[in-house]
Amino acid sequence: MSSVNSPESALTSTDGDFVGFLRRNQISAERCEHPAVFTTAEAERHVPPLPGMKAKNLFLHDRQSGRNLLVVVPYAKRVDLKRLASTMGCGKLRFGSAEALLELLGITPGAVSLLALYNDRDQRVELVMDVDIWQASAVQCHPLVNTATMVISHDNIERFIAATGHVARVLEVPAAAPLIPG
Repeated sequence: MSSVNSPESALTSTDGDFVGFLRRNQISAERCEHPAVFTTAEAERHVPPLPGMKAKNLFLHDRQSGRNLLVVVPYAKRVDLKRLASTMGCGKLRFGSAEALLELLGITPGAVSLLALYNDRDQRVELVMDVDIWQASAVQCHPLVNTATMVISHDNIERFIAATGHVARVLEVPAAAPLIPG
């Protein structure tokens, strides 16, 4: 794992703007390269053990209101989208399209993380963070690509969110009922 205390040491040259953003805002993290992952199951197989809480990121859209949400929850949490919609004052929440993901957050499926808010210069995506993620001392995030994972401390997450002009809505994201095998 490489340090991003000087971000350019860990990110590729194509990440120059992102690296500069991190540097200017004094945001540090650790970065680990790994094979591309698109699902939590693939991440389990390909991402080595790292410090920090593993996160699952859901890019959601409410067609009725036009709102877009980036919901960050603990890796193993199954989200009850119906109850979340009610909590957020939305209609029916659906997963956002790959096209909307690219347009709004500048990323492709598999690379979704709160770090993609870097590309949301107009704050068109609302950030919703589960209280357990918010209270974690560090969180694992994809740095705009799904071939690496960054471990970023809570203080640096707060600094990052503020620097992007976003505000985190922290709540206990409603969990779906457990799946019953059979």
